[in-house]
Amino acid sequence: MSKVVEFPTELIRRYSGPAPRYTSYPTALQFDDHFSEDDLRRAVERSDSSPLSVYVHVPFCSSPCYYCGCTRTITRQPGTIEHYVKRLVHEIAMQGQLFGRRRQVRQLHFGGGTPTILDPVQFGRIIGALDYHFGLCEQDDREYSIEIDPRTLGEETLTGLAALGFNRVSFGVQDLDAEVQQAINRIQPAQMSWDAIAQAREAGFKSVSLDLIYGLPKQTLESFTHTLDEVAAARPDRIAVYAYAHMPHLFKAQRQIHLRDLPTPDQRLELLQRSIEHLTAHGYVYIGMDHFALPNDDLSKALEHGDLQRNFQGYSTQGGADLLGLGMSAISRIGDCYSQNTKDLKRYGAMVDDGHLPVVRGLWLTEEDQLRRRVIEDLMCRGQVDARAIERDYGVRFEQHFAIELQRLMSLQQDGLVDWDHRAIRVTQAGRLLARNVAQVFDAYTPPPSAAGMRRHAQAI
Repeated sequence: MSKVVEFPTELIRRYSGPAPRYTSYPTALQFDDHFSEDDLRRAVERSDSSPLSVYVHVPFCSSPCYYCGCTRTITRQPGTIEHYVKRLVHEIAMQGQLFGRRRQVRQLHFGGGTPTILDPVQFGRIIGALDYHFGLCEQDDREYSIEIDPRTLGEETLTGLAALGFNRVSFGVQDLDAEVQQAINRIQPAQMSWDAIAQAREAGFKSVSLDLIYGLPKQTLESFTHTLDEVAAARPDRIAVYAYAHMPHLFKAQRQIHLRDLPTPDQRLELLQRSIEHLTAHGYVYIGMDHFALPNDDLSKALEHGDLQRNFQGYSTQGGADLLGLGMSAISRIGDCYSQNTKDLKRYGAMVDDGHLPVVRGLWLTEEDQLRRRVIEDLMCRGQVDARAIERDYGVRFEQHFAIELQRLMSLQQDGLVDWDHRAIRVTQAGRLLARNVAQVFDAYTPPPSAAGMRRHAQAI
């Protein structure tokens, strides 16, 4: 996929409706409650012995950030957190009985919430349980990452995490402007972020990433340009620039944000364009969607070599591995199924205490789902689909099987977003920012634009 990024403003306006992010296909909206703990057990029994990717969800925050759409619980009660850690360690033990130590953990990610709300002893217990029941990796090419709110860092936090094996860190910054920070209830002086980066480097972390958000209340082109310049000057290895999705019907905290304070659709486009122009001018490679990386970063190399993958954490170099999600609301991808743990904290604890895996919903993928997943992953990660390779790997005649989809694709081709020459579909430079829209053509579950399900998807831009 080319590193060139075009910004076709009029086309983006036209295609800027809701669209899935395709961290999975089918998306989580298709999961149903007929999928049970027994289904997950059966999937694990059928799985191979390749290395695992593990996600650990820590759902707690001490105060709400108004923009947040994550599954989290606001608490400052140490007892609540400790009870959760005990259940999490128990879940790890139960999952370990299924997997055994035959599948070493090559990729590990702690997300939240705010994972660093845990104390060093609690981190040690969770890591110790993972090592005992699964086996952690000590090789230099492992990816052990953690999301961190710089406001939670103590003097020894990062050195302690490095000693436990973490080698990648993602710091939430969002925006450096004081007025924006006030509007989102996240006061975080810039120096706090720069100190966090310095501490991570000193502790020996291999990769440092910063998260930004465009489209926040009170945000202006001038103020966000300043944020972009300051962040790029700090030279993190990766930068994510997420689009704020205002969905107060789903996320109560967002009701604290006034519509009048949000940038207009045209201003959001300007913010996105400025982000791409500034970060690429500072030497960052546009990976896709929200992600940027320095040229020598593993993500940039994966993009160049065609090895880029996508999973529930976004773009990855090892996304094709089976993913085991641990903790409340966590999602697993094992073989040809997805499963999700309960999002209810009390129910999670009760199920684990009763000796049950806390699975409440999921999905077995049909052969058709797996075929379409491959097409969508190729579009999102490599920017092209080799029709002959699909025919060879899935035993279908591409043009016949996707006749309706190729007909729909014609309008995108006329708009210059894709090329189709009967051998391959290629996303053009003009189409890179609209890859979600291209992929959506092959989504068999896409509801009509007026359907309620579309209200659960954020705008494509």
